[in-house]
Amino acid sequence: QVQLAEAGGGLVQAGGSLRLSCATSGGTFSSYTMGWFRQAPGKEREFVAGISRSGLSTLYADSVKGRFTISRDNAKNTVYLQMNSLKPEDTAVYYCAADRRDWGVVRAAGQYDYWGQGTQVTVSS
Repeated sequence: QVQLAEAGGGLVQAGGSLRLSCATSGGTFSSYTMGWFRQAPGKEREFVAGISRSGLSTLYADSVKGRFTISRDNAKNTVYLQMNSLKPEDTAVYYCAADRRDWGVVRAAGQYDYWGQGTQVTVSS
């Protein structure tokens, strides 16, 4: 049973930074493409960033490009999301997800197999 656990959410002022982490257990972390998604109240879950198995390939939503950085440490079975220059519109529950298939980083939430419970990020203006 693969389990993902996010941490690092909280309340921050606009312009501030947060670093989310997602620790995995019960599987082979290095064999998963990893992604971060977010869901704001009343909105659909949206792709934020993704990283390939090796960490050499990343993909970002246009709304976060240049502000957020995804990374992974396969030795620690953990994926990170560094969020800088946060805006009120970044407020959402952030989820990490794992994709077992080897087809590169994908944006579609339906392609990911395992999900964490989410961590709340609130950016005040």
